[in-house]
Amino acid sequence: MTPIRRTVLQVSTAALVGLGAAGASAQPATETGGLRQTQSDDYTRYELLDPSSASFRIVYEVTATTPGARYFWNPIRKGSVASNESVSDPTNGKPLEFIEVSGAEAKANGLGNADLDTRYIQIELPRPVPGEGEIRLLIDKTYKDEKSYFTEEKTGFIVFSRSLGIKRNSVVLPSGYELVSCNYPSQVVSEPGTGGARLRMSFMNIGPDAVSYVVRARRLK
Repeated sequence: MTPIRRTVLQVSTAALVGLGAAGASAQPATETGGLRQTQSDDYTRYELLDPSSASFRIVYEVTATTPGARYFWNPIRKGSVASNESVSDPTNGKPLEFIEVSGAEAKANGLGNADLDTRYIQIELPRPVPGEGEIRLLIDKTYKDEKSYFTEEKTGFIVFSRSLGIKRNSVVLPSGYELVSCNYPSQVVSEPGTGGARLRMSFMNIGPDAVSYVVRARRLK
């Protein structure tokens, strides 16, 4: 009788580890550790408030896409003073927990590419970001920034001048103001407001760089 010959397939431990790693959803990491935050589908709406306040409301919609992330960090622009902050889940309107932290705190909490000279709104996500999924957020805040929103002394025009890196943006004038000039191709529409109709300028940035957006407006007589 011919003996049965058994062939044994040997697979190294390193190969098994490699296969396991390939099948898992890897988290983007920085060279110094921590997550490199990823996001998509950003949209920002700037509502210009009373010109004497040098303040504007920001309604920011964004999708968190970093696999496994428990937090999302929204930077506070340098030179701007933030107030009236709130965060919610747009799918159900429920508020989300958040705190304002320093760049060092954000880095210690997991944001590997945090700017140490920047403050952040640290948002606790309702669940970890799925490996093949995403979580939509609605961030509402008010900025006071006299360099971005001011009144020209010579003309009396109000000016909103700001570098906008988000691809989709809109700027809404206060009630009772008309558009004088806008330096970037924009759609201009009228929308209802509590104090009367307001003009909204909307645009899509299709280039790789931020848009230095400048809007001038004057009060209707």
